Amino acid sequence: MLTDCHMHTPLCGHAVGEPSEYVRAAADRGIAVVAFTCHIPMENEGFGQAGNRMRRDQLPLYRRLIEEARELGHDFDVTVLYGIEAEVFPDERELTVMDRILADEQFDFVLGSLHHPSTAYRDRLERQGLTDDAAIIRRYFEDLAAGAETGRYHSLAHPDLIQIYDTVTPFAPESYAYEIQHFLRRVRNAGVCLEVNTSGLTKSVFEIHPAPIIIEWAAELGLEFTLGSDAHRPESVGQYFGKAIHLLRECGVTRYRYFERGKPVTRDLPVFYSE
Repeated sequence: MLTDCHMHTPLCGHAVGEPSEYVRAAADRGIAVVAFTCHIPMENEGFGQAGNRMRRDQLPLYRRLIEEARELGHDFDVTVLYGIEAEVFPDERELTVMDRILADEQFDFVLGSLHHPSTAYRDRLERQGLTDDAAIIRRYFEDLAAGAETGRYHSLAHPDLIQIYDTVTPFAPESYAYEIQHFLRRVRNAGVCLEVNTSGLTKSVFEIHPAPIIIEWAAELGLEFTLGSDAHRPESVGQYFGKAIHLLRECGVTRYRYFERGKPVTRDLPVFYSE
């Protein structure tokens, strides 16, 4: 049994294909549980609006699309979960509307993402006078750890996203081993999972998020993992899961998690998965 707990719908503005197509793709690939996790509406335009995330008035449509996908899933033996990709951000004042949504909606699964390319985050770095790569990288992992400790999120999405999109120059995680391992300990102590996000293999770093050495450190520290393709099109559902499973098993990981009605479900990691 496998899950893909990071998939989008066209409501995010940069994904294609209807949820029903994602469900059929999951069934074709032997994936038994999927969670749709569109980007949560945000009030501040600095987080991106049209083309980046749904509007608040589109939430009823999002619910309906997921419910329709859930009904279809029954026919394909695929469990469909109602998730959201929420923002991690160090200024609580920016998260007021988001917190209302999280309180009002019955989400099965809440991913936490710090989108460092956003104008909101880059402006904050500038206001703090953080301009050199080392300072920004340290701040990023500090902000992610603090986000985990808020209790909002079940798992942290693509946790080393800072590697790409030009906020800093790509770096070797070993150069920041102290900071990253400290971040991982705080995430573990907060009871939050770390996402293994296979979409990194399609981007400029051409490796899974987080980097293999970070997964190794996380496994040594006893963190739990969720699996996500970050699919923005049906053909990306479950992409490179075979590589992810092989990597996790090399690190001694034998189980993974997903969340249903906000509660963790733990499953054995397959010994082998053919995509």
